[in-house]
Amino acid sequence: MAIEIDRRSIGLRSERGPVLASLMLTTALVALDSTVIATAVLTIVRDLGGFGQFPWLFSIYLLAQAVSVPIYGKLADLFGRKPVMLFGIATFCLGSVLCGVAWSMPALIAFRAIQGLGAGAVQPMSLTIAGDIYTLAERAKAQGYLASVWGMSAVVGPTLGGVFSEYLSWRWIFLINVPLCAVAAWALMRHFHESPRRDRPRVDYLGAALLTCGAALVILGLLEGGQAWAWNSPASLAVFGAGAALLLAFAFVERRAHDPILPPWVLTRRVLAVSSIISAAVGAIIMGVTSYIPTFVQGVLGTGALVAGFALATLTIGWPISASLAGRLYLRVGFRITALLGASAAVTGTALTLTLDAGSAVWQVAVFCFVIGVGMGLVSSPTLIAAQSSVDWSQRGVVTSTNMFARSIGSAVGVAAFGAIVNAHIGGTDTPTPEQLSGALHLVFLAVVGTTAVILAAAAFMPSRVHSPVDAGPGPG
Repeated sequence: MAIEIDRRSIGLRSERGPVLASLMLTTALVALDSTVIATAVLTIVRDLGGFGQFPWLFSIYLLAQAVSVPIYGKLADLFGRKPVMLFGIATFCLGSVLCGVAWSMPALIAFRAIQGLGAGAVQPMSLTIAGDIYTLAERAKAQGYLASVWGMSAVVGPTLGGVFSEYLSWRWIFLINVPLCAVAAWALMRHFHESPRRDRPRVDYLGAALLTCGAALVILGLLEGGQAWAWNSPASLAVFGAGAALLLAFAFVERRAHDPILPPWVLTRRVLAVSSIISAAVGAIIMGVTSYIPTFVQGVLGTGALVAGFALATLTIGWPISASLAGRLYLRVGFRITALLGASAAVTGTALTLTLDAGSAVWQVAVFCFVIGVGMGLVSSPTLIAAQSSVDWSQRGVVTSTNMFARSIGSAVGVAAFGAIVNAHIGGTDTPTPEQLSGALHLVFLAVVGTTAVILAAAAFMPSRVHSPVDAGPGPG
């Protein structure tokens, strides 16, 4: 094994409550910063200019985060979780400081990329550390807490952005991260312990560079296609073509690398492949629901932003509740049945959105979102835990990060596909009528139903039980 480590001693010597609190805090910072500037855009533009460039504030953050996730996962297996997590927190903190003092829109965009690179370490490391310090029975509840942070941040983020920009300054959106990062890093250093690396690892630098550049171009093409350039334009074809070429070169290099950054077996073992497919579909569904449910409630039902946020918030309630209960369920009936139950709930919830129209009530939307959240919690946590449990400590980082990378790809595909559906239906209209908007969103909801059907089909291929090569997890600490 590449790292000599007593996994049980990790749980016994690490104080799990403070560690989980630290993971939730850093996860909250990363999740909030993906949405918090949504309501502060006009204030930022008024200060810095560059209105036409502001979409890059979102895209560059997500792009940098997505492409760095697989790299951090492998580094965590080589050097340990703690140094990678602390590096991610420090990088995110540095990016936050620089964003807070940005003097122009291009500078702010560049500093958002630094933030994203830090976020790329925090997301997979939080789930990996939770997998290290909690037993198989406990992991679902721990990951339910982390999932709830993402859900709440999607609702709270825009509100906080509006409060900061209106009553203080938009710069505090970023500067407030500094003391919180310090608290999270201190708690992690004090309470999380793992054995140090004993030998000098060989890092696959070429593979890392090819994967980063290739994935960046593909995700960039998905995020900007139909927006910055037409899908069939020379720019779009060049971006996708170059990205595909680099990823083909990456696959060739990885087959010959001594210790590949993304081992081929991660994509060929059934439980890992199915888990990644489900994660990608979950990423697309979440983008569709969180982006277009509030649009429907506001644009079709005629409510305000607060009511729209409430309707979506029920998804973030259902998700952690079902995720925390999933542990008991998969221990009794297995991973496959648990995932099938979750997928069935998700299909039911998304199918119910097809009944929505201008005469629907907000409470109906809220109920449907709650059902979707329940389904997501029952399918996403158990399938990730099954993947984590199928490998030992030295492989868990790359397995977790691959799962998160698949979700990022799914999110990018979802953004592109659902955006294309809406644009094709409403054309270039800046202020579509409620009837026109309702028709476009109905098509989006239909596509979301199709995506949940993919999850249902993939869940059927999950194994019922997973036999880990090592002990299922440490005892209570």
